[in-house]
Amino acid sequence: IAVYNNSLKKLVLGQGARRFHVAAALNAKAKVAMSRFEPNSSINYDQLRSNIDIVRKRLNRPLTLSEKIVYGHLDDPAGQEIVRGRTYLRLRPDRVAMQDATAQMAMLQFISSGLPKVAVPSTIHCDHLIEAQIGGAQDLQRAKEINQEVYKFLASAGAKYGVGFWKPGSGIIHQIILENYAYPGVMLIGTDSHTPNGGGLGSICIGVGGADAVDVMAGIPWELKCPNVIGVKLTGTLSGWTSPKDVILKVAGILTVKGGTGAIVEYHGPGVDSISCTGMATICNMGAEIGATTSVFPYNHRMRTYLEKTGRGEIAAVANENQDLLVPDSGCHYDQIIEINLSELKPHINGPFTPDLAHPVSDIGSVAEKNGWPLEVKVGLIGSCTNSSYEDMGRAASLAKQALDKGLKCKAQFTVTPGSEQIRATIERDGYAKLLRDVGGVVLANACGPCIGQWDRRDVKKGEKNTIVTSFNRNFTARNDANPATHAFVTSPEIVTALAIAGTLKFNPETDFLTAPNGEKFKLEPPTGDELPARDFDPGQDTYQHPPADGSGLRVDVNPQSNRLQLLEPFDKWNGKDLEDLQVLIKVKGKCTTDHISAAGPWLKFRGHLDNISNNLLIGAVNIENDAVNKIRNILTGEFGGVPDVARYYKKHNVSWVVVGDENYGEGSSREHAALEPRHLGGRAIIVKSFARIHETNLKKQGLLPLTFSNPADYDKIRPDDKISIVGLKSFAPGKPLEAIIKHSDGSSETIELNHTFNETQIEWFQAGSALNKMKELQK
Repeated sequence: IAVYNNSLKKLVLGQGARRFHVAAALNAKAKVAMSRFEPNSSINYDQLRSNIDIVRKRLNRPLTLSEKIVYGHLDDPAGQEIVRGRTYLRLRPDRVAMQDATAQMAMLQFISSGLPKVAVPSTIHCDHLIEAQIGGAQDLQRAKEINQEVYKFLASAGAKYGVGFWKPGSGIIHQIILENYAYPGVMLIGTDSHTPNGGGLGSICIGVGGADAVDVMAGIPWELKCPNVIGVKLTGTLSGWTSPKDVILKVAGILTVKGGTGAIVEYHGPGVDSISCTGMATICNMGAEIGATTSVFPYNHRMRTYLEKTGRGEIAAVANENQDLLVPDSGCHYDQIIEINLSELKPHINGPFTPDLAHPVSDIGSVAEKNGWPLEVKVGLIGSCTNSSYEDMGRAASLAKQALDKGLKCKAQFTVTPGSEQIRATIERDGYAKLLRDVGGVVLANACGPCIGQWDRRDVKKGEKNTIVTSFNRNFTARNDANPATHAFVTSPEIVTALAIAGTLKFNPETDFLTAPNGEKFKLEPPTGDELPARDFDPGQDTYQHPPADGSGLRVDVNPQSNRLQLLEPFDKWNGKDLEDLQVLIKVKGKCTTDHISAAGPWLKFRGHLDNISNNLLIGAVNIENDAVNKIRNILTGEFGGVPDVARYYKKHNVSWVVVGDENYGEGSSREHAALEPRHLGGRAIIVKSFARIHETNLKKQGLLPLTFSNPADYDKIRPDDKISIVGLKSFAPGKPLEAIIKHSDGSSETIELNHTFNETQIEWFQAGSALNKMKELQK
């Protein structure tokens, strides 16, 4: 591996042959080249500084940290209009990361673009398709066999188009990014909603849909509405049972699942230094649950130490020299400020059924009794992209050792999901994994597993009411095990471990006693654990495939008979007319996340086959007409059927349709299948009270019209059997509302106003039929 630069000072060979980190301080320009075998993957701090200086002079005010990094990546810092919450920024991210479930569609779209190679460093991470069933080794082998066709497609597509490929077993995308690719000041986009995990290393990492990733991989400026900035000022010091997870659990309770929409959450204040780098990543990761664009921490010594321990000491050295770029300016303005005293913060547990229902752990037992939630903890699950660091595992292991020393094991089932092969190998070497097994745990594969519904759970029947506690990030209905009666609670790994040992929500580890087999009463001491391994990380097995220098001669074949992969056909262009008489497919009642719109779990295997995965369209949404799930009226036949079945019937009979929804429609995952499926099955518009950010953008990318009621009360005017005409499209323009004529079955009609957030470029996507269609037009 050659790094072609005369100014290269050092080639850091960290953590074994497979862990080559190219990290160079390039003379006075302070240009850092880093990443996995990619000498061209770089951030030029001079360029960042130049852009920031231009913007600061234009705005004539101090800048927040997130503004520095975001505006520092502007395509045109001198000419770009910058108004928080209003203007669209055209940005040049440094790199792209894709997990295997979303990478399939992203790469299929990139193949459709006709471009020969990605324009920025990009990687694919195989973490979503591994189902938790028996244990790590067996589950991984089974996944390799079942998903062989998909893995072969992703590996070959990566090789042909210049994309790095992290094989199944490597670990979870966000942990791999933190260990290898994130660093202070970088801007990265990832096709997963928890991409903000990288904010724990002072990065701006944003979750997007696959079409956005295609834009960046194609070298096209990427659009983002200029974010507002929410400041979270931290004072005091974390100690005892309180963990970094409790910070975001508290913030989620304050802001709710939509309180961060359109904003970057920026942590600052003297309390920051008491949180480890991986702890900061935990906090940023779960910022997705409040709808935030991303979250970020300022550069500090904790990040420097983590960079050094992961073989990137040269990056830390150059970051030190440019620290003024990597912290907020004194006197900068936040649109909202939240203050949290870490010394007073208590351990929290959030849920069930939503990640913003916050409770102190000391209260959860009584709250559960009052609400009729099952008190018995059936399963405790630690790990995931949110909480699987060395420190997390060490703190959980310290509790396991205390229980074992007293002769106790977990009363609940207990699972452990390492975040990466590096973490797995290191906790095996250092004895943490043995302690967690000895207390009753099963160590699962280095993958997402139960966190995203990849869990072959067999201890309860579907529909059986039960409680689980996890260190995951998301706990929507049926999220983890496809059982809508499972009450899932989100908390820290140490609280999960304590509750799994006790077996009940009524246990408060700060005050309550456990009983040893000999009758001795004892309290668990607060958990302890090293922030980073004293003997450095063990890299484990080699799991990375670097693309060849020239993949142009390679082929990527997709079998036309495959039920897992399907090449894409372009969507139809707008015909230049208003959308007349759209049939209401479903009027959705209440919460409708991307899990409701395009379920995960067993459906993940169809993420590369648009027609097959469209059979899960809105099967989890509640129909307001009958309060039923996946049961809507077919207006043409008068019969009731499943949502995708009725949608296909309408499409076959040339009936275009519209979905009507409630607040924060499309919250949750970044999965663009929730936008691709309605477009594929004949949808034209989605009309709701409000949208989650990523889903709204995904709908625009696929040529759909995401529209919001100018008056939210107009939601009540629409009946399930209505037809809706959307008029004013011939003069469709930014900031100009559209009108909808609602035609009722009794012959009456009424007109309402619909708002939108389209800019001129996005209107061109709609007119071309999709953003991909527009990209191809521009190549001609």
